[in-house]
Amino acid sequence: MKCKTIGLLSATALLFAAPFTAAAEESDSLADAVKSGKAGLSVRARYEGVDKDNALDDANALTARLRLNYKTGSFNGWSAFAEYDHVFHLIRDFNAGGGTTPTKGDYQVVADPKGSDLNQAYLDYKGSDEWGLRLGRQKILLDNHRYVGHVGWRQNEQTYDAALFTTSALERTTLAYAYVGQVRRIFGQSASVPFSKMNVDAHLLNAKVKLSDSWSVTPYVYYIDNKDAAATSTSTFGARLTGGVEAGEGKVSLVAEFATQSDAGNNPVSYDADYYHLGATWAMENGLSLGLAQESLGTDSSNLQSFRTPLATLHAFQGWADMFLSTPAAGIDDLYFTARFKLGKWGLTGVYHDFSAETGSGDFGTEFDVSVGRKLTDNYSLLFKGAFFSSDDVTYPDTNKVWIMLTAAY
Repeated sequence: MKCKTIGLLSATALLFAAPFTAAAEESDSLADAVKSGKAGLSVRARYEGVDKDNALDDANALTARLRLNYKTGSFNGWSAFAEYDHVFHLIRDFNAGGGTTPTKGDYQVVADPKGSDLNQAYLDYKGSDEWGLRLGRQKILLDNHRYVGHVGWRQNEQTYDAALFTTSALERTTLAYAYVGQVRRIFGQSASVPFSKMNVDAHLLNAKVKLSDSWSVTPYVYYIDNKDAAATSTSTFGARLTGGVEAGEGKVSLVAEFATQSDAGNNPVSYDADYYHLGATWAMENGLSLGLAQESLGTDSSNLQSFRTPLATLHAFQGWADMFLSTPAAGIDDLYFTARFKLGKWGLTGVYHDFSAETGSGDFGTEFDVSVGRKLTDNYSLLFKGAFFSSDDVTYPDTNKVWIMLTAAY
């Protein structure tokens, strides 16, 4: 993989722009609420290299994202927020995906198209300390983002034109309901549909119930009727149990989750498939944590239609190499081991995955992921990250990916 130094230095220089901030205050008038808001600025520069064992050329991408946002003060319970992003390409030896770089089709994909986007623009209403309403373009992050997330790893985020209602009025319960009309995807608005956006009729219901000081259960119902990608129209019912127990000089955190899914809305295929996730993590006082888990996305054995999560932050699951953004027809089992360690200001993470078919005897391969990062100052952070996937299955070619990322936020 070739790294072009001039582009890296250019992106690094962008990160050291002067901060732009303003204090936010409550106000009794609309004009004062606007004036007393808080502005934010961040710049994120990232090199990504992709080496895949297929006919395409290796990708070398250096991109930078400039983000500006502003949140007003509150007036009669109402406030507003707007966020603008622009993504720059500094090294362009890559296919940005979604049809956004038609002359780069000979390269591997790095899904960070250039361009500008109104990433978020919404109104908040705080009815009381117990409930609130958010209207407009927004991020929606539910639980661990397995079903609904913002794909925050990519330079362009996934956001939702939606109405989100949250309340804690019920005892020991936090309830969230969202109606989504459109999903704005990571490829930006210059891409073709459904890569740029998906028009949906989606109802997302999530209720976290605190069982004790250590345990909680979260039942959920997610109904998605996708007008632009009918195969992802789904109805999902499930529950996630989380908790922990003391273990020697540390704590063991536990998770158990199960869900069942079927076709919904305009999906042309009828199917039923199940999902489960079981895991345990032992966090020790010396800064070391060790985890073992298995996640399974099943399939309908009658027609090999598999469990799917079209609104998820997919990069966070089944390996950072992103080999399984679409669930294989035979489903997938992911047995993975995680180790994390704090060494001074540095955080180290290593994850080993063993992928196999949920139905049948298919062996999809293995992957080792590693990341090393730290905060340099209150405003700057640095991350090194790699993903190394190996397989004997020609459907999933050997793949290596590396990243270097520098972030400034004010």
